[in-house]
Amino acid sequence: MIIYKTQEEIEIIRENCLLVGKTLGLVASLIKPGVSGLEIDKKAEEFIRDHGAVPGFKGYNGFPATLCVSPNQCVVHGIPGDKVFEDGDIVSVDCGVYNNDYFGDAAYTFALGDVDEKKMELLRVTNTSLYKGIEMAVIGGRLGDIGWAIQDYTEKQHAYGVVRELVGHGLGRNLHEKPEVPNYGRRGRGAQLKEGLVIAIEPMINLGTKSVRSSRDGWTIETADKLISAHYEHTIAITKTGPDILSSHDYVVDAIKNNVEIKEVSIKK
Repeated sequence: MIIYKTQEEIEIIRENCLLVGKTLGLVASLIKPGVSGLEIDKKAEEFIRDHGAVPGFKGYNGFPATLCVSPNQCVVHGIPGDKVFEDGDIVSVDCGVYNNDYFGDAAYTFALGDVDEKKMELLRVTNTSLYKGIEMAVIGGRLGDIGWAIQDYTEKQHAYGVVRELVGHGLGRNLHEKPEVPNYGRRGRGAQLKEGLVIAIEPMINLGTKSVRSSRDGWTIETADKLISAHYEHTIAITKTGPDILSSHDYVVDAIKNNVEIKEVSIKK
């Protein structure tokens, strides 16, 4: 069952999503070659708790950390470890918080050090596809419109692999609610989009094959061909005036300007 949110509920979710954005901004100020996932995870948890919230992922179905940290060929759900990042890595960081009975959720992929142009182009295209999907999230549209926009841009126009097994989702009192929000689809298909729907849109796009597989830790999802994957996520609400982006990457962008060891990933015009 799809649960539509009141404006009051949407504002609570927005507050939580903005804390997620601030946490990702903290990550952006810390992450660089020579730093480990465990280090940024510890700082992120402290930051979230200092702001009166709790990590939304830690303990969720047994997940052991605050952040999902997924470098290079890892698509999503990576467990932060003590292995340090290296120059040229790309690292997806997904964060959730829980406060006042609701969740917030967002993700960003960081480019560390000297990242080659082939990787940067994947990041730019994936980041841009997120906003192309968001543009289609309007009253009267269909879920398939969102997936179609992402797939058309990433797969048909740029020949990247769109992950099928992992999708976006509704968000509210639960981290994952109905409906599922695929990053592929056909226009005019799927559930109709109505006012009050809150969803997380999160394209997961691979440089090579769309196929993925689970790693031995039981959590991390990797590309089947070991080529890199990119992941960006916003939580949005569907309103009478169009899609309302409740999360923010602005804190990340601001922090990157002061961290010379990571590159900014711009939106393609």
